[in-house]
Amino acid sequence: MSHTSTSALITGGAGFIGSHLIDTLLKNGWRVTVLDNFSTGVLENITHLIGHPNFTLIKGDCLDRHDIRRAVENCELVFHLAANREIRAGAMNTKIDFEQNILATYNVLEEMRESRTTKTVLFTSTSTVYGDAQILPTPEYYGPLEPISLYGASKLACEALVSAYCHMFGMRAVIYRLANIVGSRGRHGIIWDFVHKLMENPLELEILGDGTQTKSYLTVNECVDALLFGLERASERVEIFNVSSEDQINVKEIAKIVVEKMSLEDVKFRFTGGVEGGRGWKGDIKTMFLDISRLKRLGWKPKHNSKESVMMATGQILDELRKNASC
Repeated sequence: MSHTSTSALITGGAGFIGSHLIDTLLKNGWRVTVLDNFSTGVLENITHLIGHPNFTLIKGDCLDRHDIRRAVENCELVFHLAANREIRAGAMNTKIDFEQNILATYNVLEEMRESRTTKTVLFTSTSTVYGDAQILPTPEYYGPLEPISLYGASKLACEALVSAYCHMFGMRAVIYRLANIVGSRGRHGIIWDFVHKLMENPLELEILGDGTQTKSYLTVNECVDALLFGLERASERVEIFNVSSEDQINVKEIAKIVVEKMSLEDVKFRFTGGVEGGRGWKGDIKTMFLDISRLKRLGWKPKHNSKESVMMATGQILDELRKNASC
């Protein structure tokens, strides 16, 4: 699928990964349209792009086919990033993953099917589609896939829809199963949570679960690099790639890094104990470690390990908070 497109729609472009993707595409001369309802995306992430001749922002919703139709006009490629981002939300509102992930993806694919120009989709999926994988590191061909959260189930359903639409309607897709992505503009996740908890109480840090949850972390800039690298080299009608660092780090180690980066001392760690053997919450994957051999064979590999990624991301988040506080 060696890709020469220069015009793209990014759904959820005001979000964490999306805003970094826009920066890279515009630097490379692409024409970019963003569709975002700002339910989780933040205007501040893309304010610096307002007025750029190749940038168009449409405030709209992937649940509204008319909004997608307007946004996709004259675009060759869709980066479909819009989704519910919070796994825990599914336990309180079982509709959110169905609507924001499955239904939204269906709407995007339907508008692509009817479009004359837009026939390629890049879809950001998740490592949670694997559930509690018995093979670590986990390759893309692992199965059966048994998600343990509604979020993971919805992303797997989206993958199936993307694949079916491509095979039935002559479209192409690159699907990425992402590890934990961290860095600047990130406003949720473990680092963000730890930083804000310590800002409120620098003497004690509540840690969900038993602290032994072990996962892989990758910086957002390396994630964007992987997305575009795979897009350029994908050769099948539907390609699936894991995107991750090549090691793991546990929650307690991350807590220590955040405490050190905030120059705090004598912080007491209070573990909640979690659920089901120390998970942070229902649906939390206790151990995640992805096999990235498929992308590596094509020539991509991460520059940083999980610890380095967490350290860099913590510094970036703290710098942003200090900057905002001084404004």
